[in-house]
Amino acid sequence: MHSPRDLKHLFPSTLILTEHKNMNIHSTGWNHLRGIEPLSLCDWPGKTTCVFFMGGCNLNCPTCHNFDMAWNMEKLPVIPKEDIKSFLKNRAQWLDGITITGGEPTLVPNLEEILFEIRNASKLPIKMDSNGMTPETLKEILQQGLVEQFAIDVKGPYEKYPALSGQAVTAETARKNLERVFELATARPDAFYFRITKVPILTDEDVETARGYLPNGFDLTIQKYIPPKREHAYAENEESRPVENIVD
Repeated sequence: MHSPRDLKHLFPSTLILTEHKNMNIHSTGWNHLRGIEPLSLCDWPGKTTCVFFMGGCNLNCPTCHNFDMAWNMEKLPVIPKEDIKSFLKNRAQWLDGITITGGEPTLVPNLEEILFEIRNASKLPIKMDSNGMTPETLKEILQQGLVEQFAIDVKGPYEKYPALSGQAVTAETARKNLERVFELATARPDAFYFRITKVPILTDEDVETARGYLPNGFDLTIQKYIPPKREHAYAENEESRPVENIVD
């Protein structure tokens, strides 16, 4: 997974939008769009995509790479909606699809509107990354035909979810939400794949336990863990967010 690229050379107006204090940029979910990777060969297996990064997250994972995107998106410039549409119209012919990631994109207000407009501007299929903790939103998006494929992160055994999520979700809530996602995947196997990142607290047995949760016919893609580029990641996370079950 990429981190968002510096936007200055792609969207010069992002700095203007960020610095203009009187502009109402919080009226829709578009102000969550805080990063872009113009070209990726690895975010959607078999496809060449651009990647849009949406700010905000409902977990507090101590191993998160995009920590500012997840919890401090105000530090990052907003990409204006019209710049995104212009970018897509100019680049769509060179792409096979679009990846939406975060943060956790299913939390973005007016997400359906954003997905519709991105699709309308590009005429390209969309793949979305998610931690699977908002299964009803995934269901609605799937039913509306706004996303072709979801990449769902299964973080590990349910009993390790409190540690893996920075105490944001209990084992029982993780189980309940992922089981709903597995039901969606069983009904639409073409629309889902599952992955796990081998973070330091996970053993080989943990990975196999998580693999065993998947519905028949699915496999678990193992992603290599690369440490975040920050010091004392876990301590900073825990200080900046409440330790409670915030996902249900």
